[in-house]
Amino acid sequence: MTPSSCVADRKYIRNRTDSFVADMKLRVAPYAAVIVVFVLIWAISHDYVRIRQRARDVLGMESAAQFKLKFQSITPPPQCNLSKNCPPDHFAIHMQSGAANVVGPKICFDGKIIMSHVLNNVGPGLNIVVVNSENGAVDRCGYLNMKDGVPEDILAYLKEIKPGEIVIVASFDDATTKMTKEMREIFVGMGSALIESVRYRDNWVFAGRGGAASRSSFEKRSANDDASNLYDGWPVAVEVGGCFPRSS
Repeated sequence: MTPSSCVADRKYIRNRTDSFVADMKLRVAPYAAVIVVFVLIWAISHDYVRIRQRARDVLGMESAAQFKLKFQSITPPPQCNLSKNCPPDHFAIHMQSGAANVVGPKICFDGKIIMSHVLNNVGPGLNIVVVNSENGAVDRCGYLNMKDGVPEDILAYLKEIKPGEIVIVASFDDATTKMTKEMREIFVGMGSALIESVRYRDNWVFAGRGGAASRSSFEKRSANDDASNLYDGWPVAVEVGGCFPRSS
């Protein structure tokens, strides 16, 4: 082989090598591009999943807060102007005595005003509501005229109250003129601890139960006392409210 031909062969080999490298670059370039695109897609999708999960967490927290806020917003307000809602096995009650002989008493039961001066269904003496403790239905209501009523009729009405029935009472004007010892004993049997001390023009509110075995905590009395009377000859009005149990 002559030197010239050797040089020519080297040139030929170099040209073939350069051609092969160029060809490989052309062949590899699309794959490299695909790999780059794949890596970019993976990176973007990974960030997307992470961002999406974070968004779900945030939205989930917001949704929970919104649900709680919505739930709280639709919770009904306490009945009978109490400070809190009563549990399912209790009734909301509130009773207020009359003020002197001018403003009549008010009795609220289970969220409804049963008797009041505005309803024009109250009167002097004992304003009384009798409730079926099983279903919460008001069996009867009215006022026992303790000033001009017939004692025998008042006593008969009280004796009709059955064991277990809820009795809510609010006085107006005077509750003792026609009051007898037997009437007081009936209220004692309903759980009253103060009825025996109620005197002329005292204000008295009470909630008890027919045939009660224990003293009621729903009772208050305001004594007619010249030294403490709010009005001329009349004591301050009294009121009691709370959650009264359905059963004894």
